[in-house]
Amino acid sequence: MPYALVTGAAQGIGRSLAEQLAQRKYDLLLVDFQEEKLYQTADYLRNTYARNVHVLTIDLALPGFLRVVTIWQKQITPNLEVLVNNAGFGLNGSFEDLDINEQLDIVNVNVRAVMQITHAFLPTLRKQEKAYLLNVCSTTAYQTVPYLTVYAASKAFVLSFTRGLRHELRGSNVSVTMLSPGSTDTGFVDRARMGESLKQTASKVHMNPDVVAEIAIKALFSGRAEVVPGFLNQVGAWLPRIVPMRLIERVVGNLYKPKTERTLVTVL
Repeated sequence: MPYALVTGAAQGIGRSLAEQLAQRKYDLLLVDFQEEKLYQTADYLRNTYARNVHVLTIDLALPGFLRVVTIWQKQITPNLEVLVNNAGFGLNGSFEDLDINEQLDIVNVNVRAVMQITHAFLPTLRKQEKAYLLNVCSTTAYQTVPYLTVYAASKAFVLSFTRGLRHELRGSNVSVTMLSPGSTDTGFVDRARMGESLKQTASKVHMNPDVVAEIAIKALFSGRAEVVPGFLNQVGAWLPRIVPMRLIERVVGNLYKPKTERTLVTVL
C-alpha cells in the first residue's frame, strides 16, 4: 500500500492532514516531537481507519534528525507517495528581546528541515507512478509581520521555495502544492501563553483544522499550485498587492506587539 509522510502530525493541521490521507487509504509515517500526542493520534487513526500508522518522535530543530528519519522510513517502506512538510512554529516578540537560539530553531524547523526533507525524499517520490508534495506555508508569508518577524520571514522562504520547486518539477510525476492557512484553531494558544487580547482576536477568525486539511488535500490531489483556505485569509494574502506595506506593517505590528512579557506563539 502507498505511504504518506507527515511532519508535525501530533495535533492541529498536521493531525487533520494525516486523517484526510488515512481516509484516502494511505498508510502513514507520522513525525513530531510531542510523543504522547503523537501516539494518541496514531492510535486514533489506526482504530478509525484501519491503516498502518508508524510514528517517530524527534525534534526537527536538532542536528542529525534527517539521518534518523530516512533510516526509519527505509526500514518501513520504500513506497512513499505523499510528503507533507507541515512542522513549523513561531515566536511572538521583538527580535531584539527574543532568545537568538530559539529564533534560530524557527529557521531550523521552518526552513532548513523543509529543504532537507524535501531533498532527501524527492528521489523516492520520483520512483512512483504519481507522487505529491505539500508544503505548509502561512498567510504571513505574503507580508512583513512585526513581532513575528522571523516566523513570517521563514514562511516567505517556504513560499518562494515551493513556487520554484513546482516550476522545476513541472511535467514530472511529482505534483507540488503549497497550503497557506491563516489563524487556525490548533489548540496551541493556551499552551503558548498568548496574550489575552491576541487570543480573543484570533478566536474570532480561527478556522477549524479539519476544514483547512480537507481543502488542502483536495487541492493537493487536483494538482493545484497554491491554496489559501477561507475568504478572509484570501483577502489578507491579496491586500499587500494594493495596500502600502508601511500601512500593513503598522496595523499588523500593533496587533502582534506583546502587551505583557514575551510569549511563544504557534501560528498554524
